[in-house]
Amino acid sequence: MLRTMTDRAHRDIRPVTWPRLTDAVADRLAATAPHDGSPWLRAAIDGAPAARPGRWADDLAEALRLRGRPVRRVSAGGFLRPASLRLEHGHHDPDAYYDLWLDTGALWREVFGPLGPDGTGRILPDLWDPVVDRATRSPYVTLPPGGVLLLDGPLLLGRGFPLDLTVHLRLTPAALARRTPEDERWTLPAFARYEDEVRPEETADVVVRADDPRHPAWTG
Repeated sequence: MLRTMTDRAHRDIRPVTWPRLTDAVADRLAATAPHDGSPWLRAAIDGAPAARPGRWADDLAEALRLRGRPVRRVSAGGFLRPASLRLEHGHHDPDAYYDLWLDTGALWREVFGPLGPDGTGRILPDLWDPVVDRATRSPYVTLPPGGVLLLDGPLLLGRGFPLDLTVHLRLTPAALARRTPEDERWTLPAFARYEDEVRPEETADVVVRADDPRHPAWTG
């Protein structure tokens, strides 16, 4: 049974190594059943860019493949809106970063819908390249039944995505500020708002504290 939000707020945090953490979460995913009867398992690795959620999601994907599970990696960075919409309120607006940058509709249409109970498994791995600001034109791919979607990126929780397991890579405000490049620190108020409104440390199924990247700790 899933713990309540109150229970999660008081979970013990234990030191762990990244390899042990990867194996433990891979084992948990391999033993998890989709909550809505879908043939596919959907998981999210949520974390600020400074926590490098994509790097760990790659390691987790490899661990799942070694366990015989097909995996498809999707990054939220491939589903950002065009610059004309993202930057409508300027280049450094933290509220726009929080509310407008991620194209949640496209993620539902191209990823979560096809992986629902009546889906086809045919998903688009990315849609938009924010660097050149144009469509990626990536081909559709099919995730076979029993496969696992691993979505990574910032500010993913609290959006209503049908996720079967969520992992939050947590940085304290001080660590986040320290590890965020100077030209990206304008995003920090968005993460403060995320902490206040979504409380990811309480709502995620697994929390990994990654202030010191050499010595993570987790909720087990």
